[in-house]
Amino acid sequence: MNIVVLCGGLSPERNVSLTTGAKVQNALVERGHHALMADLFMGVQLEGSVEEAFAAATEPAAIAKISETVPDLEAVKRSRKEGTGIFGENIIPLCRYADVVFMALHGGDGENGRIQAAFDLLGIRYTGSGYLGSAVGMNKSLTKQAFLADGVLTPRGLHLKKGCDAAGVCDAEGFKLPLVVKTCSGGSSIGVYIANTAEEFQSAVDGAFKYEEDIIIEEYIKGREITCAILGGRPLPPIEIIPKEGWYDYKNKYQPGMIEEICPAPITPEEDAAVREATVKAFKSLKLEGYARMDFILADGCRPYCLEANTLPGMTPTSLIPQSAAAAGISYGELCEEIIALALKKDE
Repeated sequence: MNIVVLCGGLSPERNVSLTTGAKVQNALVERGHHALMADLFMGVQLEGSVEEAFAAATEPAAIAKISETVPDLEAVKRSRKEGTGIFGENIIPLCRYADVVFMALHGGDGENGRIQAAFDLLGIRYTGSGYLGSAVGMNKSLTKQAFLADGVLTPRGLHLKKGCDAAGVCDAEGFKLPLVVKTCSGGSSIGVYIANTAEEFQSAVDGAFKYEEDIIIEEYIKGREITCAILGGRPLPPIEIIPKEGWYDYKNKYQPGMIEEICPAPITPEEDAAVREATVKAFKSLKLEGYARMDFILADGCRPYCLEANTLPGMTPTSLIPQSAAAAGISYGELCEEIIALALKKDE
């Protein structure tokens, strides 16, 4: 098949996405596909026709190490010499010609449903959830509303706008420290903080508002950090995440050796069943499609609190869904092809 592996873009998770894209492209090339990695924002320079570009798309891509720091998106914007909007040069012609687009984007426009909606209008087939599920799953406030309506256990939270008296609102609503502060639509733990004191709370609020105009305040749930992927309606083996120091932040997520990931998670059969059931329930609540990954805090009493959904989970060398798939007997290449097969089934 001719496949565009779409990555990059203008999200704070841009570097993660580029690594996912290279890893996916290499796996698809190894399995005999013509896979062309394309940066959503920077575009692709073509020396010949679109057809010739795919015919030549048989070489592996270099996989760069993910930096410990968030990319400078303003510098990325300045580096593109021509054009306006999110779609870089030749992106739309390449995606329209392809049999399917593998969505290797994370965060921002790649994961919030806007690209998916544009592709729907253009008749472009793509992997993952559609525009509605993507939009709801990306916005943590909407996610929490959906979970509450459908009986998915989730931490109690508040949606706050920039400029409000965050401490005053929390006091009025009965929220007590420690608290979790996070951006409403971020990912990869960018703009996420755990505050144990009033000073830490104010610093966390200020930090989160640097990324977005909307933030979420959540009660802190003490427990084990568990994540569970779902593929084609089937939950895969859960993984327990144990940071060697600190917590599961951006730095620890993507630097090898910073966390211990145990798959399958060393939990009881009852806890495993509860996590898998909650994963399926959350997936359906958000109207997701194809595949996704749900993050939980497993509290005492076999109670999995769903924190959020990852509608386009990472596929980097340190990412979790490939590990979970491997535990289920699915290789990385097979996982990529199954994700594509699920996308193609949408049109049947």
